[in-house]
Amino acid sequence: MRTYLVVVDESSEAESALLFAARRAAKTSGGVHMLALVPKTEFVQWGAVQATMEEEARARAEALAMGAAGTLMAEAGIQPALTVKIGDPIASVKEMLASGEPVAALVLGAAPKGAPGPLVTHFAGHDAGALPCPVMIIPGSLSREDIERLS
Repeated sequence: MRTYLVVVDESSEAESALLFAARRAAKTSGGVHMLALVPKTEFVQWGAVQATMEEEARARAEALAMGAAGTLMAEAGIQPALTVKIGDPIASVKEMLASGEPVAALVLGAAPKGAPGPLVTHFAGHDAGALPCPVMIIPGSLSREDIERLS
């Protein structure tokens, strides 16, 4: 089965990437695997405070991803897989791609203005030639209709 790996966060460009991946998956009888990233908190002197901060960030990421999963089910009839990872975003994506799970494409959203974002910059530049799958970069400026048409 064709599985599209999508990194989800609270940005509008991530929403565009998820919509594109869902539409492609629906049209190709594929699936969507959402990766919600939680940044590692800076070291806090009191371990319990740091653990609480990380747990709250993880809960926010899970809630965001579950909301996105509900939207995917309603709009495309796709039940996505979900993984939440704490730590460096680039390392987390690389780990997912190296996990052995077949991925048809890494789908990332680019910011509509300015720098495209750290994941797009890294995976479309530095590591582009060594990836086990293509990278699809969805411009954040595309409308919902544009994404429907292109997917």
